[in-house]
Amino acid sequence: MRAANGRSIAPAFGPEAGRCRINHVSGSEEDDVAIILQVLHEHINTALPDHTCLVGTVLPDGYAQITMRGSVFVYDDEHIGMWDRGRGSTAEHIQDGSKVTIFFRKRPLRDTILPKSGVARFYGVAKVHKSGPVRDEIYACIVEGEQKADPEKKGFGVLVRIERAEDFSGAPLAL
Repeated sequence: MRAANGRSIAPAFGPEAGRCRINHVSGSEEDDVAIILQVLHEHINTALPDHTCLVGTVLPDGYAQITMRGSVFVYDDEHIGMWDRGRGSTAEHIQDGSKVTIFFRKRPLRDTILPKSGVARFYGVAKVHKSGPVRDEIYACIVEGEQKADPEKKGFGVLVRIERAEDFSGAPLAL
């Protein structure tokens, strides 16, 4: 099955995960460079409930708005998707071009993939989808519990194009 953006969609980790795996369709060798390491995709996609991602945005007064988001998932190697139910200051202030930081911590990964405290940080720029096929795709990919929290789909989808990924010490993520 193909998504509106040309990516293929297949269930990621079984129906209980409620996630989609959207695979990047590469057009050139440069496109094959993953910013979000493949080895982290499953961990991020199944983070809820024990390792919920924190999402940071900047409020108009300059303060950081940090919130937990159970709807965070890897959209493709360069984008993290999430659903915002449309309530609160993050929803009120996030717009196209907003800078976003996603903080992921899974302590057991410090012994393998993420030796610096099991932490990965992703920095990127938001693109808001308040209607259309990408919005619907994002909603379809979030966990069932997040869908049940917004059954009427009053919220909106956000794709964050990741520009930088680093470990807890600020070093670029690499295997």
